[in-house]
Amino acid sequence: MSMQDPISDMLTCLRNAGMAGLKEISMPSSKVKSAIAEVFKKEGYIMDYAVEGDGVKKALKIKMKFYNNKPVIEGIKRISKPSCRIYCTSREIPRIRNGYGTVVMSTPNGIVSGQDAAKNNVGGEVLCYIW
Repeated sequence: MSMQDPISDMLTCLRNAGMAGLKEISMPSSKVKSAIAEVFKKEGYIMDYAVEGDGVKKALKIKMKFYNNKPVIEGIKRISKPSCRIYCTSREIPRIRNGYGTVVMSTPNGIVSGQDAAKNNVGGEVLCYIW
């Protein structure tokens, strides 16, 4: 596990869990990861998530969501990396898979989906795409 980019790590865990058909996965927790998990839950990509443990040893447990024995998450792509940050204004928010996908953004209002960011007329850092 690379700790250079924990978000990328989280997305890889989700992708692999989907391909392996795992019902639940666990990873080290952080506020950013919990916020991303919250967006995924709101948009319907995962069933649920929970932060367990206390102090430094907090773990983020994510319950995967399946439909017809296929993972709901078809693909995840990290966009803004620590080496190359990608930002956009509220008017430039990309559409993923003709609106079937979701953009996850870090805005001044917190981590939200691209739709929420557009609604609140805020731009920010484009963290990842999920479809």
